[in-house]
Amino acid sequence: MNDSEQVEILLVEDDPADAEMTLRALRGKNLANRVHWVKDGAEALEYMFRSGGYAGRDPDHAPKLIMLDIKMPKVDGIEVLRQLKANDATRRVPVVVMTSSNEEQDVLESYRLGVNSYIVKPVHFDAFLETVAKIGLYWVLTNRVPQ
Repeated sequence: MNDSEQVEILLVEDDPADAEMTLRALRGKNLANRVHWVKDGAEALEYMFRSGGYAGRDPDHAPKLIMLDIKMPKVDGIEVLRQLKANDATRRVPVVVMTSSNEEQDVLESYRLGVNSYIVKPVHFDAFLETVAKIGLYWVLTNRVPQ
């Protein structure tokens, strides 16, 4: 994988409509060409830990950002977050939970596990696009992470 193919954002979203809106917002800021979309928590863990279908993924090309839904099939977002933040190889990758869940328990548990940001998905289309665009720009272009 060369630099132009490097994934900068891992989108973990089971809802195709939300994934498409997210990609549309990122396209508007020229960030969508470096997004890899996985449809459940199990696939996200395979991607991040280079197992299953992603066993050959170059370990030097980890995403700069993970956009993570909470309510997903197979492995939920809380468990994905738990495993990512418990592992030395993945704990420094910023994780933004972007979910429809406004449950205080989900917010508290996410922060306890080390989430970098917790955002409730806006219901209105334009607000959704604007929120996603701001997330992508900040975490991929503005934020500095340790090397």
